[in-house]
Amino acid sequence: MQWAFRYRQQWPSNSTIDKIVEDGCLLVPIGPRTQPDCDVLWRLSFSMAEKQLIHSFNHTQLLCYGLLKLALKHIINTRDQATGLLCSYFMKTALFWVSEEVDIDTFQLPEMFYCFTLCIDKLILWVHNCFCPNYFIPEHNMFLGKINSDNNKILIQVLNRMKNHGIDDLIRNLISNDKDKYRFLYTKETSSFILLDFLFFRICGIGPTTHISHYLKALVFIESLIKSKSSTFIIGVCKYLHAEISQYAAQVLPPPSVTTEAGNIHKSYQRYLLDGTKTDAVSGWLLYASFYYVTGQFDATLRLTDTVLSRCSPDMVLIGCVYYHERHIKNYRNHVHSTMTLNDKMRIATLKSIIYSQSSSLIPRELQLEVKDQEMCLPPTVMAHCLRFLCFHHLGDFPRRQTALHDLYKTVNDTKKNSVFLSMLSNSFTILGVCYEVSGEKDIAYECYDKALQCESGICTSAKARKLKLLQI
Repeated sequence: MQWAFRYRQQWPSNSTIDKIVEDGCLLVPIGPRTQPDCDVLWRLSFSMAEKQLIHSFNHTQLLCYGLLKLALKHIINTRDQATGLLCSYFMKTALFWVSEEVDIDTFQLPEMFYCFTLCIDKLILWVHNCFCPNYFIPEHNMFLGKINSDNNKILIQVLNRMKNHGIDDLIRNLISNDKDKYRFLYTKETSSFILLDFLFFRICGIGPTTHISHYLKALVFIESLIKSKSSTFIIGVCKYLHAEISQYAAQVLPPPSVTTEAGNIHKSYQRYLLDGTKTDAVSGWLLYASFYYVTGQFDATLRLTDTVLSRCSPDMVLIGCVYYHERHIKNYRNHVHSTMTLNDKMRIATLKSIIYSQSSSLIPRELQLEVKDQEMCLPPTVMAHCLRFLCFHHLGDFPRRQTALHDLYKTVNDTKKNSVFLSMLSNSFTILGVCYEVSGEKDIAYECYDKALQCESGICTSAKARKLKLLQI
């Protein structure tokens, strides 16, 4: 009740406070491990209240929370003597205290790093005093048993360095990894906009769902963010996420049809697919090609796959890599310039794997088993050659079908040599096996499924079922 009535600025709102008080807290039968009678003690848990507080955050508060968690993982916990001293709960607590102590208008996008610094200042003060006040019961010190005068000095040094070196140093640490031999170095010649772009390339991406309503809500929310006053980079991020969500939304629509009764469905497909082309150079166009394939428009599919393959070059940057080499930055710098928007740069210089969601309506009929229970992720060149093979098969053009199959074989084996695509190698061998099976070469198909099951990571579950089916024939 002291928490409910203590002085604060505008956050949290009175309605949020009333709701939290009404819902109360939880009693958990877990005592502090530092006390001998912990088996008979109970803990007050405010997890439900904290969830409501986070749901009341504005966009900048959420971004600040994410930045604090990234800093903990990639900076603080990488220093040997500081590892494990702080946890994300302490970061969240600092943000709670700062949010209620300052004017909520302080949490605006142009002031995001300033808000981040306020939280770091709060942590520095707590670590210096070896006292972290619980947000709901301030007299309870959450540092007990963790941070004391014997270990707080190194932590203060890490926090001060992170604060004093500013946003560029923070971004450099987030996108670098000292233990990785392919770490790219931060130099004065590397423009800050390129570092920011690569940070986004590394962490961007959302997970698919099976409910169209979830995508529609997300699209409406992102559209409202785009219209709000914000930096051009944040607007670019929102536009990318809008395009990626559109790719997924297209795949949970009812199966496309060439009949006139499906006019509205076709309009929805066209809207989502067109917006989905704005993520990168090729993935959206591959989904468009898949749409034309499942509706029997094979000539249109072939035209689009030609376009996709012409855009896939070795110097393109793959979105979603864990680490980037200096050559990736050099290639990227040669393609883009600072006056371009993030979206224009991504459509010119980046590639994204094509992802078919579970039970995707755009997956070729021959590959429906691959998405029966899970999503499937493929290198764009593999899927492009697969679609070309299937189109020539249905058109009865067997010489060009054989050429497409040979091109697919070479592409999958090139993928085997490319570490960037190793996590998709099992899926690629499975796709190659399906195409050999379609062409009647079942022995080679069996070998492909067997290779898919021997890959070191990301085993394609359908490969086992297809291999067993061939054994039964």
